[in-house]
Amino acid sequence: MAVPQRRTSKTAKRLRRGHYKLESVALVACPHCGALVRPHHVCKECGYYKGKDILHLKKEEE
Repeated sequence: MAVPQRRTSKTAKRLRRGHYKLESVALVACPHCGALVRPHHVCKECGYYKGKDILHLKKEEE
């Protein structure tokens, strides 16, 4: 069975794990109301997406 001959140092261990981190969420300004929203998502503040009122259209259909 494979057994390490030397203990892995703290530096080597931390260098290997250096890319394990959370990435920040990308946000863009809504062109209709200016609120920060994720790209390609409906704005939660005004309900618009690509210049159309999406959330209010769904309420009228129901």
